Amino acid sequence: MSFPLLTATAAVPAIGAIATAAVPAARRTAAKWLALLFSLATLVLAAVVAVRFEAGAKGPFQLTESHSWIRDFGVRYELGVDGIAVALIALTALLIPFVILAGWHDADPLEAPAPNRRWRPTQGFFALILAVEAMVVISFEATDVFLFYLFFEAMLIPMYFLIGGFGDRAGADGEERSAKLRSQAAVKFLLYNLAGGLIMLAAVIGLYAATADQLGSGTFSLTEIVQARADGKLELGTGTERLLFLGFFFAFAVKAPLWPLHTWLPGAMGESTAPVAVLITAVVDKVGTFAMLRFCLQLFPEASSWATPVILVLALISILYGALLAVGQRDIKRLVAYASISHFGFIIMGIFAMTSQGQGGATLYMVNHGISTAALMLVAGFLISRRGSRLIADYGGVQKVAPVLAGTFLVGGLATLSLPGLAPFVSEFLVLVGTFSRYPAVGIVATVGIVLAALYVLVLYQRTMTGPVKAEVRTMPDLKARELAVVAPLIALLLFLGVYPKPLTDLVNPAVDHTLSVVDRHDPRPDVAVKADAEAAK
Repeated sequence: MSFPLLTATAAVPAIGAIATAAVPAARRTAAKWLALLFSLATLVLAAVVAVRFEAGAKGPFQLTESHSWIRDFGVRYELGVDGIAVALIALTALLIPFVILAGWHDADPLEAPAPNRRWRPTQGFFALILAVEAMVVISFEATDVFLFYLFFEAMLIPMYFLIGGFGDRAGADGEERSAKLRSQAAVKFLLYNLAGGLIMLAAVIGLYAATADQLGSGTFSLTEIVQARADGKLELGTGTERLLFLGFFFAFAVKAPLWPLHTWLPGAMGESTAPVAVLITAVVDKVGTFAMLRFCLQLFPEASSWATPVILVLALISILYGALLAVGQRDIKRLVAYASISHFGFIIMGIFAMTSQGQGGATLYMVNHGISTAALMLVAGFLISRRGSRLIADYGGVQKVAPVLAGTFLVGGLATLSLPGLAPFVSEFLVLVGTFSRYPAVGIVATVGIVLAALYVLVLYQRTMTGPVKAEVRTMPDLKARELAVVAPLIALLLFLGVYPKPLTDLVNPAVDHTLSVVDRHDPRPDVAVKADAEAAK
């Protein structure tokens, strides 16, 4: 029996969460180091998964594991990865150590006289982060629909406590008001995602009933269902398939988030600490867009094509709406949240363009958005922790007193607006090319989002970092060693993948080709005849 590498990659952070939570209350520092060590161990396992994965191998999934779980209901513990999953597992495992380092002091006790001191369990904070990592990783690995659904929903619980229990301390209205806002943001996050999950559960049950009716025994196995459909053994009626697709897509659109199901994100990110905000948008939300590729398109190919025009319109609205609201924001973290809504619009647009460039670019966008948003948000978090305010108007002239902080903030911002030479540019370019080749009008309108991105990023930098030095920032210290250890590797990755994206494209392109073959869509042929064809026609 081969070593269960995929199980180990998800189990290590889960074990780390339990071990960290069990550290005695007086050993806060030990709990931090233990969480960091377990996150690094997970990163090593993710690297082994990437090395063991063969990009050109036949078959949709590799490193597979399959064991009977709930036999009477056709539920199996079934794992496997394609290139898309490997890239996102690597992204998750890479970001978690930086999230832990950046949040090193975020759960320390508040300095306030009793009885107003609020207890913040440091061990619980880091244990919850590791628990989220474990659930996200196994969601990327699961090829059994029920197994995926289980962890897709379960990750909401630790995220709820991270948002509501360990929120931002930089609220302008005092601790009591901030606690109320955190609680409201956490409840809204949970209710929105639970509503999506309940609708998906109905669709999961419907899918099982359809397979039981036509295959003799119900199954949740993605590979079995896709193969049965290819062999003609499983025929979902048009109406049934479309209803099931909508049930799955609704849940994933809430998680992504896609307009108009996005309204939980600005509050959740705004009231969270910066590391938890990164966990939300750079890690957890990627499960939604990943699931669109893995489950929506492969389980329901006809319904995916049927819904494409409406989804493209919603994605286009997300791009423009998110960017416009980012331009008008006064709160730094809410600006990044609305920018992320715009970016997720690009990702979803690329997925449903149904071209190899669009879907390949969308997958790269997931990875590159995770890195660039982490860089920008974490530096913003360091800035906010120094000043104690999230309001843009409370800053000015920071580059004169903290040039390294300002410089890293600028690079993160430029990556967010997809400047050529930085990683997000390649992905955004591929998404636009892939969309334009099939839907020219959508591709043209979407480019407005690029202009708006340049506006909100450059205005943010100009208002916070340039101009006269405000009195409140005159003594602001520059980035320290721990903070540089967080930001420097992310910036190095943005530069490396900006000039050499080949490792990622080689990894994800075969998986994209497989997805398109399942949906039975092909890249459109060029409208302009090549010279040789024109001469042959004569």
